[in-house]
Parts: sequence; structure tokens; C-alpha cells
Amino acid sequence: MTKTTTKIYSGPLSMFGAKVQIAALEKGIDFELIMVPFTKNDAYEPKHPEVLRVNPVKQQVPVLIDDQVELFDSTQIFEYLEDRYPGPAHLALWPQGIAERARARQLEQKSDEVFFPNVIRLFGLQHDMQSAPAVAACAACARYYDEMEGLLAEREYLAGPYSFADIAFYMACIFADRKGARMTGATPRLLAWRSRMGERPAVRTVVEPMMRFLASEGRDVASFLMPR
Repeated sequence: MTKTTTKIYSGPLSMFGAKVQIAALEKGIDFELIMVPFTKNDAYEPKHPEVLRVNPVKQQVPVLIDDQVELFDSTQIFEYLEDRYPGPAHLALWPQGIAERARARQLEQKSDEVFFPNVIRLFGLQHDMQSAPAVAACAACARYYDEMEGLLAEREYLAGPYSFADIAFYMACIFADRKGARMTGATPRLLAWRSRMGERPAVRTVVEPMMRFLASEGRDVASFLMPR
């Protein structure tokens, strides 16, 4: 029998690709990582032909090719990985209960669609962080941090057990910090959560090369991940 090769197409600065890589590592999946071309001047050009084939409209990573399945979008890939590679309970990345799983899925979606758009508004505003748009975006991020702080009052991770929701928000937090929307001492539980996340081997395996790449490109590195 021919062994199936799982392929993940990502990029050195792809937050969403990093989410998929972390998830695959956490689940112990044997996969081939293909980093698409990236240059400082041309970004993700030329587009990788497999990315264009699987995701012809958005033309973005991550892309997953596994067995007879070809997917793009990190959330859709999360769902597939959990169905395709359920593994033992300790490798599950969605909670077991129906209600708990729904809440975790909602948190993962909010990280991408509610929190991260505020971070995107900060792109290009580092020269004017006192401007009204930058102040408003940082304030929105701070309100979201407060909301997550409340979730951590009696749990170590956002949805109870460690889940895709934590992976998604941790990566979003890295980009938020880089762009100036940093956590403060006002959310001590969230800061502790961030430290726990950063200690996970799968997270380190993916995030450390990304930070090295950022440094090599002369780009901002998340302040809490800088060498001390």
C-alpha cells in the first residue's frame, strides 16, 4: 500500500499557515511542509502553482493536500484534520462535548473575524500610532483582551481544554503585538496563557523560524518573543 503524503503549503509570514502547521504538529501528523516563494519586494510572488490550482480565487496559503482532499482556509483545514486524524483523546483539538465544541469553534472564528481585523487596521500605521484609527484599533484589541481574560478565570485555555481556538488566538496575538496592540498587566491571566502557549513544543517549532525570518527581513518581531 502506498503511504499517503500530507502536504501543507504555507509561507514564512503566513499567520494562517502557521496555525495549520501548529495543529498538524500537535496532532502528530506526518506531513511535508512546502514554503511558497516569498521576497521582501514581491511578497508571495510568483504564486506557487499548487496554491493557484487549489485556491485559484484568493491565491493564498494555507493549502492542504491529503489523500483525495484538497483544501484551503485554515478553519476548514482544522475541521478536516480533526475528522481525518482523530487519534487518542489527548490529541483532540476540539472539546468533546457538543456545547463546548461549539463555543471553541466560535472562539476560533472570533479570533480571525472579530479580533484580527483590528490588527489589520494597524498595518501601515506604525509611524502614527497616536492617530485616531490606530488608537481605535488598539482600544478594540484591548477590549477583546479583557473578554479573553474573563474566560481564563477558572481555566488554563480559552475553551477549557487546549484547542484550535488557542492556536488561532495565539498567532493573532503575535501579529497584534508586532503592530502595537500589546497586552498589558491589566490582563495577567491572559499573559500567563500566552506564556503557556509559547512553551508548547509545536508552537515553538513553528513560531521561532517565523521570528528569525522577520528579523532577517528587518521587520518587527513580537516584543514578548525577542531574546532577553
